[in-house]
Amino acid sequence: MIFDRIFFSRSKLRNVIYWTSLVFFLAQMVMVIFPVERFMFCRVDNLSRVSLLSIGLVAFVTVLSSRQIMKDDSKRRIFISLVLIAVIGMNAVSTTRDLFSLYVFMEIASIASFVLIALNKERDAFEGAFKYVLFSAIATVFMLSAIGLILLISGGTSFNSIRDGLRISSHNFLIYFALGVFLSGLFIKGGVAPFHGWVMDAYTAAPASVSIFLAGIATKATGVYTLVRFADSVFLLTAPIKSVLLFVSAVSIIMAAIAAFMQDDMKRMLSYSSVSQVGYIIMGLGCGTPLGITGAMFHFFNHAVFKSLLFINSASLESRAGTRNMSVLSGMGKKMPVTALTSLIAGFSTAGVPPMAGFWSKLIIITALWLSGYRVYAFIAALASILTLGYILKMQRRVFWSRPADKDIQVKGAGFNLVFAETLLAAIIVSVGIFLPFWLRVR
Repeated sequence: MIFDRIFFSRSKLRNVIYWTSLVFFLAQMVMVIFPVERFMFCRVDNLSRVSLLSIGLVAFVTVLSSRQIMKDDSKRRIFISLVLIAVIGMNAVSTTRDLFSLYVFMEIASIASFVLIALNKERDAFEGAFKYVLFSAIATVFMLSAIGLILLISGGTSFNSIRDGLRISSHNFLIYFALGVFLSGLFIKGGVAPFHGWVMDAYTAAPASVSIFLAGIATKATGVYTLVRFADSVFLLTAPIKSVLLFVSAVSIIMAAIAAFMQDDMKRMLSYSSVSQVGYIIMGLGCGTPLGITGAMFHFFNHAVFKSLLFINSASLESRAGTRNMSVLSGMGKKMPVTALTSLIAGFSTAGVPPMAGFWSKLIIITALWLSGYRVYAFIAALASILTLGYILKMQRRVFWSRPADKDIQVKGAGFNLVFAETLLAAIIVSVGIFLPFWLRVR
């Protein structure tokens, strides 16, 4: 009682945690936009800036929207605390230049994600968290084994020592074996096919706010970004490695896009879509050219924006209508016009429809593939965009444009926080898509 009078009541403490986290994420975005050489005492480059900006943006809209999605104040306080822990781990992953430290920080972010998935203490949530733990444990074994082999070959765990040691080493078989094992661990962490078995259950069973955070950035920062960073800073993208990356990415893109067509649960459809879009990032990396890596990281940022927006739209619909079933959610366009419009913008960006931001990142990746001689993969990337547009339009028609299946359902529009988050992300998609050519021309 005395403590509450001197410091904060519980309600005030919850508000302090909420607003402090928002300020922290805003400060992170502002800091990395400017050309600073250091972030939190660590050196940053362009790859780090893209990752840190994406982390700050997704964490900001996640916490902002959670105030209306999560009604339990005590649970929301735990949620925000776990998000902060995960963000600290992901920030460290984005800035570290030591392989073992990178692994440790990945595990910090992953452990926070395990707890977030099971936050509601429901059976499906525990099942999704268990699958994530199981697959992550397998990835841990792979990565630690690879780190041990790399340490024996190169004599160190810093990126510079590993790169120098691998180049002068005569143990070619061991090098490729270690890299292959390490890549397998990262594929599992990033939810890349055929290691994506945990993604749909984890994203779907998690609370709505957690799904936004996981799909938007958490699994991408710990798996996909690490893959890009490791490829760019440590080992050369030789022909065998490029072949593996391109083949795996093509399987992810096509298989997940086809699976998304057959879903009736909106979150599950978006989960398959996330696996498909991660394939584009891996495909851009598989080119092995500066243009391809640029396209990969640009799509990394775009994916963080449009996928977070789509999951926020799903959360808005679920919180107001009480279901994620797209058949039941028919005719929601008139009842929730902002959600309908922003969902269309995010969907067009996902499919690469101009002038949305996703169009430019996919165009860069396809161009890089074509110029590198991988024209079959360029064709696959273009074809998959048509498939993506197909299931996005199918979702829009079923949820927003069709006649209501049940006219008795009374649905109010999304609250201010959700509308603000939807509008902010949609504005970023449209602004980047429209002004990027002018910015490049000035540069």
